Order: sequence, then structure tokens, then C-alpha cells
Amino acid sequence: MRPVVPYVTAALLFGLGTYGVLRRRNAVLVLMAVELMLNAVNLILVTADATVRAALPHAGQVFALFVIVLAAAEIGVGLAIVLQLYRLRASVAVDEVPLTEPPAEPPTGSPAEPPTGSPAEPPTGSPAEHAGRATTTGEVTR
Repeated sequence: MRPVVPYVTAALLFGLGTYGVLRRRNAVLVLMAVELMLNAVNLILVTADATVRAALPHAGQVFALFVIVLAAAEIGVGLAIVLQLYRLRASVAVDEVPLTEPPAEPPTGSPAEPPTGSPAEPPTGSPAEHAGRATTTGEVTR
């Protein structure tokens, strides 16, 4: 078998994936370009395993299987991040994603007033007003 054709095909796939990662603004298309690059690596691993006599048999195929598992995990996490980004910003443009956290704004206005009554205080008023309500200890008064 002549390994030139798969190696050239893998190089073209990897170059196309690199171009997609560097030029695309859409996060989904960037993930697709990364998948192209990983598939090019898989093609090289399988081709090298078929053409080169290695000490470990089928090592290239095993590494290709690991790359496929890694790609599946990367797509799962990547799409979760893209969906969250779309929910927050209504856009998946990569160049609009802030890489740092914005500075915290100082609180404005007066501080919030504390609540007037706390649950630890016993209720005021006649027992008839509070009949059937739970007390702070969880008991029901009758």
C-alpha cells in the first residue's frame, strides 16, 4: 500500500481544520473545524499502523479509538458551553465572548432595611388570631 495518498488527504484535512479554527467566528463551526483536525490525526494514526511495523500490534488503531472518545467528550462539553453562551448572549460569535470577568459594580443607593420581624420572635396578638398556624418550633397551636 502506498501511504502517500492518506497522508496527503490527512494533511489537507488538517489544513482545512486549522483554517476553520483561525477564520471562523461561529463557535459551532470552530468545533466542526476541530473535529476535522482530529479526524485527520485519526487517518494518520491508522495509516501509520497499517504501513509501519511497530513493536505493539494495532497501536495506531487503539490510539485512534482514544482520539474518537476524546472527540466525543470534547463535543459534549463544547456544545454545552455554546448553548449556555447562546442563552446568555443570544449569539455564538467567538470574538464577542468576554475572556475576563467584568469589574464588580459598587452598590448604589441606601442599604436594604432589615426585616421588621424575625421568625424567632413569638407572634403578637390574641391566640385566636394564630389558631391553626405553626409556631417557630414546628408545633401547631389550637
